[in-house]
Amino acid sequence: MTVSTRRQAKRAARREARRALPLWRRLLPTWRVTLGTLTALLLLAVGAFAVLYVIVPVPDPNAHAVAQNNIYLYSDGTTEIAHTGAVNRTDVTIDQIPLDTQHAVVSAEDRTFYRNRGIDLKGMVRAGWNTLIGKGMQGGSTITQQYVKNYYLTQDQTISRKGRELFIALKVDQQRDKKEILAGYLNSSYFGRGAYGIQSAAHAYYGVDVSGLTVAQGAYLAALLQAPSAYDVKTAKPANREKAIARWNYALDGMVQLGFLKAADRAATTFPEPIDPQPATGLAGQAGYLVGVADDYLTSTGIIDAPTLKAGGWRITTTFDKPRQDAFTKAVQQELTGELDPKARPTTDTDVRVAGASVEPATGRVVAVYGGADYAKQPYNDALRQDNQIGSTFKPIDLAAGLIAQHTLDGRPITPETRYDGTSERPVTGGPTPYAPPNEDNVDYGNITLRYAMVKSVNSVYAQEGVDAGLARVRETAVKLGIPDNVPGMDPANTSMTLGTATPSALDLAGAYAAIANHGQAHTPWSVLKLERANAGSGSIDVPKMPEHTPTDALDRTTADTVTDVLRDVVSPRGTGAAALDLGRPAAGKTGTTDSNLSAWFAGFTPELTTTVGLFRENPKTHAKEPLAGTAGLTRINGGTFPTRIWTAYMTDALDGTAVQQFDLQTGRGNGSQYTWPTGSASASATPSATPGPTAGSAPPSSAPAPTGPAPAKPTATGEPTPAPVVPSPQAPLPTPTQDQPTATARPTPTRPPKPTTQPTATAPPVSGTATPPAVP
Repeated sequence: MTVSTRRQAKRAARREARRALPLWRRLLPTWRVTLGTLTALLLLAVGAFAVLYVIVPVPDPNAHAVAQNNIYLYSDGTTEIAHTGAVNRTDVTIDQIPLDTQHAVVSAEDRTFYRNRGIDLKGMVRAGWNTLIGKGMQGGSTITQQYVKNYYLTQDQTISRKGRELFIALKVDQQRDKKEILAGYLNSSYFGRGAYGIQSAAHAYYGVDVSGLTVAQGAYLAALLQAPSAYDVKTAKPANREKAIARWNYALDGMVQLGFLKAADRAATTFPEPIDPQPATGLAGQAGYLVGVADDYLTSTGIIDAPTLKAGGWRITTTFDKPRQDAFTKAVQQELTGELDPKARPTTDTDVRVAGASVEPATGRVVAVYGGADYAKQPYNDALRQDNQIGSTFKPIDLAAGLIAQHTLDGRPITPETRYDGTSERPVTGGPTPYAPPNEDNVDYGNITLRYAMVKSVNSVYAQEGVDAGLARVRETAVKLGIPDNVPGMDPANTSMTLGTATPSALDLAGAYAAIANHGQAHTPWSVLKLERANAGSGSIDVPKMPEHTPTDALDRTTADTVTDVLRDVVSPRGTGAAALDLGRPAAGKTGTTDSNLSAWFAGFTPELTTTVGLFRENPKTHAKEPLAGTAGLTRINGGTFPTRIWTAYMTDALDGTAVQQFDLQTGRGNGSQYTWPTGSASASATPSATPGPTAGSAPPSSAPAPTGPAPAKPTATGEPTPAPVVPSPQAPLPTPTQDQPTATARPTPTRPPKPTTQPTATAPPVSGTATPPAVP
């Protein structure tokens, strides 16, 4: 039998054997067919890869390699706020960049850089797998790929762009030296603060040429590459500051791992604090603050990333109304700046700062903010900072949570007319930590309602009411209304949380009060109406999709409207917000003052507009908070003074020419406030007394005639509770439901602990059970 015959016989035998198999088995391909198919596919893939490698060219630098200006407009779409985005970049050679800085970048961004071929297949597979299993969008790009994206392509997140990036990276790696690629990457990357390239970044963060960077400084600039704006520790929120330092440590640890840095030198390296941000030109006055709020909104919501925004060419129409923005600035200058005399009172009238925000309750539109006197002189946006405690402006949240809980710890219903013991320093029962806060001027109020306790801002009452509501429920309510869940001072493990140790920004607080004003419907404040950019090459217009502004259910209407009804009484002749009566139209709000008089607030609203105003002092060099006591010659600055006056002056101008709107409240319990609101202009006859409460022998009135006397030229040192815990005393008896509102009495001062001598008019600093304000980042 010949060889050919034997082969034919074997094939015939295989065919007969296959015919004998079940049908389902015959449908499966043989191993020979499978192997042949896989081999063909592999050859096809290799061929396609080779063809694409040949036909995809290395293009010329893209248009975004040369950044353009961004144009910011007021809400009218024509009035310009500012031009920003001009390129701040000076290219340098790789030899001018310290070797330690080069190594830090490699350690932070691509530890395989010196041995890969432009791409890292393992990294790409790992990143893809992490994305698929839900760990968020992962990046597997090498330094070469990032350089290609920055210099030749765009930031578009598309498959076609990613594919081109891969082939161009392979070619660039073959055609150029690693040093040249690294230099191109460091010269084209964005580092935040408007700085493109490592040379500009060195100046922006450390005021030196790139050649003067230390190991620690170079590692921090390397850390910035992952999230340039978010990781700027001078302006970052507390959580982002921690992430930035963690990234800095990651870069240094990588240098040790790769043999670039000795372990002993690594251990001796300390974090290098950068210099304060230097303002960009053209952003003087309020312009820089408005641009900052708009940029923060665009990047934090993911509408656009920071590098793409900073590359320029965008026309950004904001929500800010120019007349209202001008009115805010005017109100601060008129009500505060004119009262300060830094020459006569240099230790108290300097470095006084205001944070403010104004939001439409029905839409969430931010119509005005006040971030500081002049961005060119103070490039910190005080409207966005989250390091000032809000004090008693938190009490409406306590009340809302109590109305949701419905019952006290001892089983009594919680309504605005529920009575509590208003004795100063009454120990809180049922709280996780001991707490017995004093009332302002240590006044004893006795048995009073929650409504009256809000009107006089009685600490002892709302410290207990918040615990009755449940501290976890209080926190949940705050978050639903719009207080960020990651701000300090929101820990239910601390009883003092009830009196406002939380540190939301002025804009955050405005959003929360706007939700109350909007019958419990919460909008996240937003500040950009439209974003567009013209493409010079194609002639098309890029218009990124803007988010929908759908409200969420923060509170049911009955609860929200009941809180509003109570807050209306605060803006009455007997309330701590009496100065707001000058607005001459229905209004509601709450004053707030914090430990050691470190900040003072007023948060209030009319049916159509919500505004918050915060006041504080800060050392411009150390950024340490300083007491407001002594400012403008007053012994104490409370929320009912300058903050309320600024609020009133601003709201008067902001609502000028608009129809007076009445509150449409559905409390479910009837309107507890009997005050007749003025329809024209009115002025308060006096600011709240330093010893608030009804006169001896009489109950506090539920209504009062409209004040007719002129408002004082300067605020007096009015009473506003300061949330500072003291050593608990024996439990005071619970009030009886039938007891009438008692006469407020001041307790004898000899029984009080001694006050500090350095600031005799400020309250004692916080002790156990309360949070202290963090240092400014």
